[in-house]
Amino acid sequence: MRPKFFSRRPTMGISKLSKFSASVLLSGAILTTLPPSPLWANEMQQLLTVTGQASESVPTTLTEAQLTVEVQADTADQVQTAIAERSNRLVAYLRSQRVDKLQTQGLQLQPNYVYSNNERRLEGYIGSNTVSFQYPSDQVGKILDEAVRAGASRIDGIRFIATPETLKAAEQKALVAATADAQAQARVVLSSLNLTPQNIVRIVINPSPDQPMPLFRGALAASPMAESAPTPIISGDQTVQATVTLEIAY
Repeated sequence: MRPKFFSRRPTMGISKLSKFSASVLLSGAILTTLPPSPLWANEMQQLLTVTGQASESVPTTLTEAQLTVEVQADTADQVQTAIAERSNRLVAYLRSQRVDKLQTQGLQLQPNYVYSNNERRLEGYIGSNTVSFQYPSDQVGKILDEAVRAGASRIDGIRFIATPETLKAAEQKALVAATADAQAQARVVLSSLNLTPQNIVRIVINPSPDQPMPLFRGALAASPMAESAPTPIISGDQTVQATVTLEIAY
C-alpha cells in the first residue's frame, strides 16, 4: 500500500489576518460618509424668532344680560313658591320676545341669620334664581324694563358682544396682519445684518380670547322713568387681538 501524502496549502498567519481585517475596517470607517441626522441638522440651523401682533375692532350688536329674581320670606317653602311664580312670569315674557340663549345661571336658597348681642337669630330665608339671555343691543332696553315688571328683582350685569360671524372674520384679519408684522420685523433685522431669510421652520398662532365690553353690574328696579321710556342702551366696539410667532432660518 502506498503511503498517502497530504498537501499543505499556504495559510495566512493569524497576525497577518488580524492586520488585514483591521485595515479593511479602518478603511471602511474612513471612506464611509454618514448623512447628518435631522436632529443635528436642526441644531446647526441658524434661526431667528419674531413675534407679530395685530388687533381688529368690530362693532358690538348683541347684549348679554343676567336677570335675578330674589325673594325673602319666613319659610323656605314660601321662598321657593314665590321664586317659582316670579321666575315663570319672567321666563314666559323673555320667551315671548324670542330672546337668544336663554338659560339658568344659578339657583340659591339659604337661611337668613341675623347676629345681635353675640347671638345668631334666624329671620326667614332668602332665595334667588338667575337667568341670562342675548338680544340685539338696539332693542334690549325695552326688554330689560319689561323684565323688571315681569318679576326680575335686579340686573346683575350686561355686556356687549359682536356676532360669532363678525368675530370670526375679525380674528382672521388680525391673524393676517400679525403674520405680516412678524415677517416685516424679520426682514428689518436680517437686512440690517446683511443676512438673507430662507424658509420658515415653525409657526405658532396665538389668537387672544375675545374681549366683550362690560357695561355695569348693579341693581335695577322699576322707576317712573322706566314707565315712560325704555332705558337707553348704547353699545361700543369689541377688540379682537392675535399674536403670530415665526421661526425663520437664515
